[in-house]
Order: sequence, then structure tokens, then C-alpha cells
Amino acid sequence: MKEEDLDLNDHIARAKEGNQAAFRFLLNLYWLEVYFFLLKRIKNENEAEDIAIQTFSKAFDKIATFNENYTFKTWVITIAKNTHIDLARKKKKSIITETTNDQQEKVHLVPDENPTPEDHIIREQNLAKLQKNIRQLKPKYQLVINLRYFQELSYKEIALQTNEPINNVKVKLLRAKKLLAEIIKKG
Repeated sequence: MKEEDLDLNDHIARAKEGNQAAFRFLLNLYWLEVYFFLLKRIKNENEAEDIAIQTFSKAFDKIATFNENYTFKTWVITIAKNTHIDLARKKKKSIITETTNDQQEKVHLVPDENPTPEDHIIREQNLAKLQKNIRQLKPKYQLVINLRYFQELSYKEIALQTNEPINNVKVKLLRAKKLLAEIIKKG
């Protein structure tokens, strides 16, 4: 058996007897491994540190149950994993809360923001009317209106697609909107 194994087993045996120096030795020896194991899973330094502290607290409370046939590192990492899982479950459970009858009634009082079938018809009619008005514009103005507002392209993308400078696109779009506004006012 290696000298390190004897030394480790000696510290574990002394920790089982309640020796604080042995606890400190085990904590210092495995702290970084447990912390980085948790950090890799959680990706939050503060949470990883909190769970590592809880892990060692549990490990030292249960050290009498440690079986020397296993490695201490594996045992403490397993405690860390289980502690993380337990906390994640508690967190998830606290998010899902039961609602009271009063809360359920309040939910029904919240107005529905979703469009009604009538809203859809009106919107389609307005869109059809708008497209009819746009078709009255010259093709070059129809194109920039379509690219900007229906295909939602940026000025730069429109400039690339129409092979024109960005400033020309902006001016053309401004002119198209002005002409479209005049057509809408007449209609």
C-alpha cells in the first residue's frame, strides 16, 4: 500500500473519531475537486460553493457510514451530486405552487389579449386594402416598401439586394411612404 493511502486512511479513521484536524485535512484535500465538479454541472460559482459547503457538512455528519472499500473522493463526489439533485428538485417544486380558488378567479379576470376571429378578418381586410394602395405606387417604390416592411430587411440588406447605395434606399423609402400616405388619404 502507498504512503499516501495509509495517510489518507489514517485521516479518515481519525475523522470518524471526531478529530477536527482530520476533517480539515480531508476538506483541504478534496475541496477543489468537489467545487470544480459542481461548477461544471451548475456553471455558477456562488451556487457551486454553497453546495460544496453543504456536501462537506453532510459528508462529515455521515463519515461513520463511509466504507473503506470505496475511495473517499468517489464517496464525497457522490454526496455532492446527490445534494445538487436534491436542491434542484426543491427549487423546481417551489416554482410549481398550488393556486387557491381566489387566485384562479383572478386569472379568469385577466383580459385575453389574443386576437379574436373578427380581429383577424379586420386585419386581413386592412392588409388587403394596404396592398392595393401599395400597388398604385411605381414599381421601384413598391419594391422598397415590400422589402422593408413585409420582408423586414435592414437598409443595408435592401441596398445589397437592389444594388444601390444605402442613402438612395433611405430616400426612396421616405418618398414611397410619403406617396403611400397621400394615396391612403385620398382613399
